[in-house]
Amino acid sequence: MKTHKRSPLIVLTVCLISIGILSFSDPVSAKRITSLRQAAKTATAAVKNADVTEVDSDYEKGQLIYEIQLIKGAKKYDITYRASDGKMLSYGWEIYRPQQGSKKKIMNRSNCQKLALKEVPGAKILSLVQKSDDGIPIYKVKLTHSNKKYTLEYHARTGKLLEYEWELTVSTQKNPTTSKYIGVAKAKKIALARVPNATIVKAVSDQDDGVPVYEIELIKGAMEYDIKIHARSGKILEFEKDYNDSWW
Repeated sequence: MKTHKRSPLIVLTVCLISIGILSFSDPVSAKRITSLRQAAKTATAAVKNADVTEVDSDYEKGQLIYEIQLIKGAKKYDITYRASDGKMLSYGWEIYRPQQGSKKKIMNRSNCQKLALKEVPGAKILSLVQKSDDGIPIYKVKLTHSNKKYTLEYHARTGKLLEYEWELTVSTQKNPTTSKYIGVAKAKKIALARVPNATIVKAVSDQDDGVPVYEIELIKGAMEYDIKIHARSGKILEFEKDYNDSWW
């Protein structure tokens, strides 16, 4: 299954939380997600009776997202939601203890294509390759349909689906986060509110892993401060202080 590169702002490990609400049928929540706990509940509504093992928050292309990992039976799940509207951006699972032994012959490519198109009706196959994973012969199939890109992995001998994943290829948010930046003047005010009576020595706009930010440097007495502020929301993302070497 595809693993996203990320620098989590917050990581919460929830041991064996099970909150079954609805069965999975590609649900889309129209409710904004504002916390890790809410993200976990939303994911367990998608995968009934699953156990949440990890919840991360991160920024992707400037938008806050939540990434949830779950376990149910022999399957491990990965689900990603957009925080602003609760939209599911990706969904996938894999069998983490697949049976290796089988004396069947490796099925031909056309049979694997039929299995993939049955799993995703109306899809277009982009690629189909055979490989070996931990000694198991695998067919990996990539497809596209509507606004989703799919990746399926089949046991090449038994035809069993071992991994399933889809992710959105285009944004479907009606009102994406394109609000104007708060401006450097307001960012300075936010920084001075955090460190009253300080002197601002530097204020610049920048990008941090795709997130627009203002970086403000201040000096107050023997201390110097570095504050990173979200350019749209005005939220302080980082706050650091150290001794001012020039003071001594």
